[in-house]
Amino acid sequence: MSQSGRLEQQGAPTPAGPPQIPVVVLAGFLGSGKTTLLNHLLRRSGGSRIGAVVNDFGAIEIDAMAVAGALGDSTVSLGNGCLCCAVDTSELDAYLERLARPEARIDVIVIEASGLAEPQELVRMVLAGENPRVVYGGLVEVVDAAEFDATRERHPEIDRHLSLADLVVVNKLDRADDGDRVLELVRSLGGRAAVVPATYGRIDPELLFDCRPGEERLGQLSFDDLHEHTEAAENTAETGETGSAHAGHLHAAYDSVSFTSEVPLDPRRLMRFLDSRPEGLYRIKGYVDFGPHDPGNRYAVHAVGRFLRFYPEPWAAGEPRLTQLVLIGSGTDPAALTEELEGCRDDTPHADEIGMWGVLRYVQDPEEPSGEGIPAG
Repeated sequence: MSQSGRLEQQGAPTPAGPPQIPVVVLAGFLGSGKTTLLNHLLRRSGGSRIGAVVNDFGAIEIDAMAVAGALGDSTVSLGNGCLCCAVDTSELDAYLERLARPEARIDVIVIEASGLAEPQELVRMVLAGENPRVVYGGLVEVVDAAEFDATRERHPEIDRHLSLADLVVVNKLDRADDGDRVLELVRSLGGRAAVVPATYGRIDPELLFDCRPGEERLGQLSFDDLHEHTEAAENTAETGETGSAHAGHLHAAYDSVSFTSEVPLDPRRLMRFLDSRPEGLYRIKGYVDFGPHDPGNRYAVHAVGRFLRFYPEPWAAGEPRLTQLVLIGSGTDPAALTEELEGCRDDTPHADEIGMWGVLRYVQDPEEPSGEGIPAG
């Protein structure tokens, strides 16, 4: 593959017929805004039909829930494992085959990786695929500008991920105190990658597909790049320092807790849990049922570090009223977290408007675009 390749909607046509469908890998650390960006693309696709492979880390597929309403039968959801370790190339081919079938009329496929996935492995799997109707379309890395320094300190391999990317989206610039410095730093680490500043995941979809004629083309990851980084990983594995081929991946250092409750949660108890959550609990996502405290709505919850928001949305007719949460952290005690969440169950629920005040402090302002949070404090 030529290094002068690019992200584009139409790949080289196959001799047998229609153009190939580009497969774009959307990667980024936990909470960087990948699902927000994907939903933005869906809303601003200009009539192009987007298929998605959504990969959650945890037994409850929260990210798939967040996009399923928009994608419908154009979604392939993979839960309870990191895509780069949980499936092989032939399995990924099967998922892509489902989306690439002619009757689906898909124009571009986006693989939204788990926040703990190894993007290099995902790219390799796409490139090694044997489906003639799809073509690798590039690697997009999303970073959180407000958390970028902390992310690099915790996971220096993020620098390598940036060096592999075709397009880097520096998201949440509105929350960064020194956004210009972060942008310049990312540009210095991104090599050939185009670096795009963004808030709320808003980027021009034409950066990924239907690019206008005459615009500068974006770079694409080559086989040489993959080989170079693969050798480094293999050499490390041979020394015994990592213990396994996947030990160096981001997800190797993380624990996931999946919590489901048919009993509504008490808002006061849940807020006490959230206010005292340990530092190593980096990511919380899912949906909460507060029962009679607000019988008409479930509450989507989104937390990154000390950042928290709730978003009320009406229950769908016939939908089971459950609380479903996924917690991802490092150095945490999964059993203790599960016990604390179980202690938030409200076995004798009764309407308590005052009890909801703590939750409502973190409800997103209707004027604010969806997908971001407000600082917990």
